[in-house]
This record gives sequence, C-alpha cells and structure tokens, in this order.
Amino acid sequence: MLEKLKNKYKNTSLRYDFYSHTKDIPAIDWNGLNPKDNIFLSLAYLKTLEDTLSDTVRFRYILFYDKKTPVALAAAQLIKFNPLQLKLQEFPCKISDTIKNTLFKNLDVKVLVCGNLFSCGEHGFVYNQNRISAKVAFENLSDALREIRKSENSEKPSFILLKEFWPESFNTSDYIKEHDFKEFKIDVNMVLQLDPSWSTFEDYLASMRTKFRTRAKNTFKKSAPIIVKDFTSSVIDTYKNEIDSLYLSVIEKADFKIGKLNASTFKSLKKSLDDKFVFKGYFLQEKLVGFTTAFILDNAVDANHIGIDYDYNKTYAVYQKMLYDYVALAISKKVSQLRLGRTAEIIKSCVGARPVEMKLYVRHGNSLSNTILKPLVELISPNEYEVRNPFKLQLD
Repeated sequence: MLEKLKNKYKNTSLRYDFYSHTKDIPAIDWNGLNPKDNIFLSLAYLKTLEDTLSDTVRFRYILFYDKKTPVALAAAQLIKFNPLQLKLQEFPCKISDTIKNTLFKNLDVKVLVCGNLFSCGEHGFVYNQNRISAKVAFENLSDALREIRKSENSEKPSFILLKEFWPESFNTSDYIKEHDFKEFKIDVNMVLQLDPSWSTFEDYLASMRTKFRTRAKNTFKKSAPIIVKDFTSSVIDTYKNEIDSLYLSVIEKADFKIGKLNASTFKSLKKSLDDKFVFKGYFLQEKLVGFTTAFILDNAVDANHIGIDYDYNKTYAVYQKMLYDYVALAISKKVSQLRLGRTAEIIKSCVGARPVEMKLYVRHGNSLSNTILKPLVELISPNEYEVRNPFKLQLD
C-alpha cells in the first residue's frame, strides 16, 4: 500500500515521496538535506537498523520536494508493543493511572515514531530553512505521517509520535501543534558542555572541586583491575553472546524501552560507520563485564548503549569508570558536548553533566480519541531529579 502513495500530490504546498527501504531512496537528494552529516540520519546507519531489526520494526522514509527540489526528509519507524514492555509503574515521567488505564490497558499499542527509537535527539526530521518555513515544513510533515498511518490497513498505528526536540528548536517544532499534536516533556537529557580549556583529561580533573576530584580518584582506584579494549566488528562478533547478555541486564533495569538493539546491530554499525562508532569492552581478567558504545557526531559525542554485569559494578565502580571514560573520549575528539542521555541524573551530574529538557509531540489517529488525549497528556510531567555541580566555577 505504501508504494501507492509514492509521488502522490497533496493539497499542501509540497510533494512527498515515500520509501520502505533505504536502497530505494535517491541518495543524492537525501544526503544533500543532511549537511551536518547526522549519523542517525545517514543512509549507512539507517540501512544497518533496517538489515538487523526488520523482524520487529518496520521503517518508513519520506522525501519532500518543492517542485523538483528536495527540501526536507523524515525517518520513521512503525512499532508494536504491549503494556508489559512499558513498565508503566516506572515510566520516564510522572504518568497517572488515568493515562495507563485509558490508553494502554489490555491492548497492543501500534505507534508511528518520527525520530529514532534508539537514540535521544532530533534524528527524525530535517528541512532546508532557506527554502521553506518551519510552519510549512511541519504542516507537510503532519500530512505525510498521517498518510503513512492511513496506508497501514490492519496494522494501522494508534498514535503518531515525534521525538525528541532540543530547547533551541521549541519555537519552530511547536508549529506541529497547529495540526492536533499535543506536546509533553519527558525526563531530562544529561549533557556535559566541555570547557574549551580542557586539552587533556587532567585539565578536566583540575577544574573539579576537591570532593569530586577525590571521588574520581577513588573510582580509578576501584576500577584499576579493569582492562578496556576497543572492539572491531569481528571482536564484537566473537563476544556476541556476552554482549547480548550484558545489554539485556541493562535493558531489564530501564524504566522505558520500546526499542532495543543487539550484538549483530553493533557489529554492523561498527562495520558501516568505522571510527564514527566507538565500541569498548571492559574486562576483568578474561571476563567481559561491560561495554560502552558512542557515536561521534559533528560536534558532540553521543554516549549511547551500554551493558554491565551488575555483580561487579559496585566493587569495581564499572559504571562510574564508564562515565569518566566517556568524558575522556569527548575531550580527545575535541567536541563541545557529551550527551549522556536520560536517567541516573545524580551520578551523571557528578561528572559535570547538566539537565536539558526535551519535548515530544503525540497525536491519536482517531479525532475523537485525540480530543480525549489532550487532558491526559497534560497530566504527564518529567520525574523529579537532583543534580550536583562538581566544578570549582558555578555552572549556569
């Protein structure tokens, strides 16, 4: 059915073309709209997800044209999950029993997600600001996503979700609310802004207050027996069973996970992205007790998926060491930001990360249900959190 929508003209100002596979996307048009080479919107990254996750996720891509000129792109995923996967009692924001019972009780929920299920940030929609306005861009995005929803027949998603926007984009992304999308905020993303004076990790430590520098040194002492190794794609394959087990142990503790990767995806990402995807293994003697992954973006390191054997975490300060290693990686890459993601706000703030609010938008496919959705969404608010400031100079 999706193919029938291709090259369809709407009453809106732009034409949009739909694709189910990256191999069908005109690469020149797509790449030309991704000027900062956002890895999460690169065809190499999207193809890897498609190749390794198509059993559980369906992928949809959109190109928007002003006459014959490409002016916007969007990447979306179709997913289905049930309430048990959501761990609603530990939702990543305060969520009332009303919402749980009204929206999620005793049913499989089908959702069309514009964005990236596997990473926080604006990785779902890009438009050429020199050619079209935000108002026009989001109007056409809304129409195109609704067309996709209508085309899915028996697997028609109940909700359309746009995730997630940074504060500097709120004044433009809010245009989507003109098309019956409701906004809500989820738990903060913890982001470390790197001081330009940090040329080395020692510079970073020197900027800390004594208490937090001592804390870091205690972490290094506890974790001294751990050996960290950079993994190639073949090494990832060698340890694939251990990686899946370690990753699952973290996923099971997560408050909210509707998308998860696996060792085969990590292997393919390393093969296709090379040094833009960093995979590190943490060993105690010959035993793999943890791993970290990171994407090297234009001017940021995105600390992404991790795995930990929690039997060793406290004794050897595995997770704390991982956080400091992420800082060292970001400094070595000379980026301005280290994005550490949601959850664990206190421990992440102890390495210098600060909370950044992020916004999502949702609408129900049924207009009546969408009317009911508004007061329910207004009941959602981020979880409360505490943060610390480890630096000598007070952060803003």
